[in-house]
Amino acid sequence: MQKEKALILEIFRQDSGLKMGLFEADDFVSTLRHYANVHVLFTEIDSLCSELAVALNKVDRNGNLDPDALKQLTKVGSLLWSHLFSRQIKEKLKNSGIFDLVLSIDEELVNIPWELLYDGTNFLCLNFNLGRVVRTKSENSPVQYRSFSSAPKMLILANPTNDLKSAYIEGLNIKNQFERKRNNVRIDFKSTLINRLYVKKNLQDYDIMHFAGHCEYEESNPSASGWVLSDGRFTVQDILGIGPDVQLPSLIFSNACHSAFPGASLPEADYQKKAYSLAAAFLLSGVRHYIGTIRRIEDTASLSFAQEFYSHLVFGKPIGESLRLARIKLIKDRGIMSIHWASHLLYGNPGFVFFKSQAKAEPKRPKITFRLPKKVIGAVSAGFLLIFLGVFLYFWLPSKNPNNYFLLAQSKKMFSVGDNKGVIALGNKITSKDPDFLAAYPVLAEAYQRSGDRENALKYYFEYARFSEKKNDKRHLAASFTEIGWNYHLQGEYAKAFEYYDKAINLSRQNKDKLNEARALRKLAVWYIDKKNDDKALELLTKSSEINRSRQHAYEHKYNLACDYFDMGLVFINKNDYESAKEFYDKSRRLFEKLKLKNELNDYYFNLGEIYVAQKQFQKALDSYMQGLKIDERQNNKVGLACDYNMIGELYVEMDNWSEAEKYFMRSSNMSKEINARPELAGAYYNLGLLYKKMGKKNKVREYWRQAQEIYKAIDESMYQEIKKELLALNNPVY
Repeated sequence: MQKEKALILEIFRQDSGLKMGLFEADDFVSTLRHYANVHVLFTEIDSLCSELAVALNKVDRNGNLDPDALKQLTKVGSLLWSHLFSRQIKEKLKNSGIFDLVLSIDEELVNIPWELLYDGTNFLCLNFNLGRVVRTKSENSPVQYRSFSSAPKMLILANPTNDLKSAYIEGLNIKNQFERKRNNVRIDFKSTLINRLYVKKNLQDYDIMHFAGHCEYEESNPSASGWVLSDGRFTVQDILGIGPDVQLPSLIFSNACHSAFPGASLPEADYQKKAYSLAAAFLLSGVRHYIGTIRRIEDTASLSFAQEFYSHLVFGKPIGESLRLARIKLIKDRGIMSIHWASHLLYGNPGFVFFKSQAKAEPKRPKITFRLPKKVIGAVSAGFLLIFLGVFLYFWLPSKNPNNYFLLAQSKKMFSVGDNKGVIALGNKITSKDPDFLAAYPVLAEAYQRSGDRENALKYYFEYARFSEKKNDKRHLAASFTEIGWNYHLQGEYAKAFEYYDKAINLSRQNKDKLNEARALRKLAVWYIDKKNDDKALELLTKSSEINRSRQHAYEHKYNLACDYFDMGLVFINKNDYESAKEFYDKSRRLFEKLKLKNELNDYYFNLGEIYVAQKQFQKALDSYMQGLKIDERQNNKVGLACDYNMIGELYVEMDNWSEAEKYFMRSSNMSKEINARPELAGAYYNLGLLYKKMGKKNKVREYWRQAQEIYKAIDESMYQEIKKELLALNNPVY
């Protein structure tokens, strides 16, 4: 399905140069079309193409260009632009308001890097949704193109050689991405032990296929080039031999370098031609659209590019636009010097739309510019206490005083009803009698944490680490590192938090302790959420959920899987993908209910409310918030309440109920002062300033913003600077 208008740039190779014409798609079938002849010295063009390959080679191990290489790239790209296009075509391309560009070329011209032609301001592939269509002299039987189904099937082949962990993660992320956003797409995912016969048998059954792995090019025998599978290469010859009666996928995305050898990470002079050999085989066999790479691409860049591409494709954007937007996102995230944005080519019509667009209202929050971070599953709860006691019983039944275990078990009831003082008294009693009883420390520390006494919470987490190390108990030591990191995290001390998360992950892996590894990965994911790196957070949560999903027969892993799903929902809220966020929240809720842990749902209700806020269903949001508030009040969770009051106040601002907003912001500030919760207190002060600004009370605005600024100076430099600017603007209004 073609969605937008398109330009068709038709170029033919002749002995002395090129013949070319540029037409709108509607004019392409007109009776008369104008072509221009451009005199070209192909030896010069070949030399320029080689120079461009040299420029692409000047990269470090992360794919970043040498400082002078970008200048060389633009210079050579500009010369190619000047030499290859007629004056009229250059003017039309510069002035056109159409973004889809079909480049129709002879097979002899595929070696020219058309995507990197530079018009003086930008590269062609960044200005246009560019797709190549190739005229070939190959004599093949007429192919049968596949009709794209309304309920398409997708096959993901990832890491067939079992030596590319990043390819496995890429495939898994794409699978999750489609499952969240397109319920009508059937996804089959296969990794390792993928042989040639499997691909031959199954290729015809799918509409879309994504390959993440190695690809090798055979210099002396191009027909032997192909994907590297578990039993050898799936070659050009294999593809051409499938037969004309078989309908291959409409789209193949080959996210693989053209060679698996380390020395081939950089493009050679004829890299375009090599990349085309595999593409041509698929296109000649009936594939409508083929995306391939011209160079080896760094793992995280490869994943980010593919995810961004599919995120646009599944929401109804044309394939060419999806590819261009993925390039632009990579440049935005990594800079123009990171050459990965130039690594992919599209063969096929760039205006083709695979999925009908899903109408979705754009969420806006015009009335308040700052919101506290959404709630994450983080604190030790009655649920985690059950887990910890169960694991403790299994691995570390106390030796000095077995009765301590049963005393500690009594704290479950205390925890569930918010009797933090009772839990603290019980914990201190146990540790004073038996300091080596490790299970008491995290429960004692969390009771202090939930009471708002973060100083004592951190003290007992360090005691937990000290006695764990003394007993050489690496499982407990890893758990203590994670909790120390989380405590620092809540205080906004991100460098220290990262240090302890990293310690926990490394120790867990050394000890093959999957439970603690998964928990630390999840906490680190939340760290990245706070740093606004949602892609990295999702990568870590995917790893954590894979560990927990494969072991969810165990109570503790099922609990952690519920937490993974919850925090994945948070990532998708940040991406404004509310449908996916709700799906993951609901998955989390169902698991908590199966575990009979309904008190865990306080954060669920608040983040569900966030979705309703974005959709401007304010009463539903308020109802949801109040359900979460009741749970925190019942548990006497003061840390949670400080955050709850702030979020409810923000909602009342959205509802233009300023008196209720003020009341809840004041409650939050009072609770935050009581428990010395600095991030929550700063947020409450800032929100009060925003509210008073709306009310026209400038003195109140200054009072609360200065108090917020003082706290942010120590914990969040960016917010400190933001408030500084706002205070200056308040004192010096522009009329």
